[in-house]
Amino acid sequence: MDRLIIDPEFRDKIPPLTEDEFTLLEENILSDGAVFSPLIVWDGTILDGHNRYEIIQKHPELTYAVHKLSFANRYEALSWICKNQLGRRNLTPQQKKYLIGQRYEAEKQADAFHGNQHTASDESGADKKCPHQNSRHVTQSRIAKETNTSASYVREAGTFAKGVDAAEEALPGIKQEILTGTIKPTASAVAAVAKAAPEERPQLAAALKKPRGSGKSSSEKPQPVYHRFAPASPRQSTLKQIREISAEMERPKAPATDDFMLNSIELEIQSFIELCDHIFQEYPGLLADSSHRADLIRAMQKLKQYILNIEGGYTE
Repeated sequence: MDRLIIDPEFRDKIPPLTEDEFTLLEENILSDGAVFSPLIVWDGTILDGHNRYEIIQKHPELTYAVHKLSFANRYEALSWICKNQLGRRNLTPQQKKYLIGQRYEAEKQADAFHGNQHTASDESGADKKCPHQNSRHVTQSRIAKETNTSASYVREAGTFAKGVDAAEEALPGIKQEILTGTIKPTASAVAAVAKAAPEERPQLAAALKKPRGSGKSSSEKPQPVYHRFAPASPRQSTLKQIREISAEMERPKAPATDDFMLNSIELEIQSFIELCDHIFQEYPGLLADSSHRADLIRAMQKLKQYILNIEGGYTE
């Protein structure tokens, strides 16, 4: 049996299986007597096939194949993992956003890596730029085109992914709740966790569990149990703790920068669009019924008028 390396950062980019899904996968593989899908590895490290590899370790009699890929650095490998996972059809909107954000961050690092290599090898001293080094704007546009999104969405996805990882570090287990849609905080609230000071992150992460509008706790719904190498189960928060956290968040903070507030507005707008899309899917009558549709358009005209006011220089 090949002794392959499991890199936690690589593994955690892949949506984990539930215990039932893992059991079904194991049963299917044992029934076939072989692992038909090859393990994808780079430099001895698994990029795709962590669950299959665990099953192989439990049942060494199974036959399997290993397919090796070549990358210049780990950032290119991370980008490949994200692109590979984005090809799946069963991703939640949150998982898709996270993976696009992770891909964006990885490709920025890969571009910087190539740029540094070029700079180090340039002995002329001239101020030259590597022709293959992409700016952030070009990277955003390229990923947006390939994922059928927009450059602004890719940029927002990057801040969202950072927020998810920061929340997971502060409150283990919450990443899975966010990405599966078990809890549905706003994108700006998630991104704010990464921007906060380390000591503030646990409170902000716990506040992400607060339901929006429904008044019902997400814990009332049956929750799937994920396979054991998924993040540990989250610490439970009482309603009293959530109220205390919310009150703390409402206390005056140090003034934010214009760029910070602009990014927050962009994230809220994207979150609003995603919320509308979700509502229209759940309640198609809002668009199909002419009366409801007219009321909806009338309500959204307020947003249109607000934009016109801003374009006209109105600031009050």
